[in-house]
Amino acid sequence: MNDKQDLKSTLSDLQFQVTQCDATERAFDNEYWDHKGEGIYVDIVSGEPLFCSVHKYDSGSGWPSFYQAIDASGITEHSDSKLMMTRTEVRSKQADSHLGHVFPDGPAPTGLRYCINSASLRFVAREDLESQGYGRLSALFDTP
Repeated sequence: MNDKQDLKSTLSDLQFQVTQCDATERAFDNEYWDHKGEGIYVDIVSGEPLFCSVHKYDSGSGWPSFYQAIDASGITEHSDSKLMMTRTEVRSKQADSHLGHVFPDGPAPTGLRYCINSASLRFVAREDLESQGYGRLSALFDTP
């Protein structure tokens, strides 16, 4: 994994602040809050797959929201009391990137709302999954 100096030179300032310093980007002023493309969202630092467009929904929050992760074991949860309230922070397991928070007010089937900073993500379009090494995740788009 890259050290902080390497990350600072490869990530934008906002991406670095969000993933490494637990910052939050502005609502309704970020890359993926209203993105509609089919594909997956991976950690901007490590490339680990985190979320899929089939689980994305408009929560009205101004950040990309998902009702589940691709693989729950790829995300860690931590208690966060920084804003005078207790929230559940989510981080990527492999890179330990700050992603955002999860709330228990999402839609069925999970009732969860993963409220995620766009700056912590990179989108990989469905048609590019194979060429970018994520071909095994193509099955996420198969309808039963």
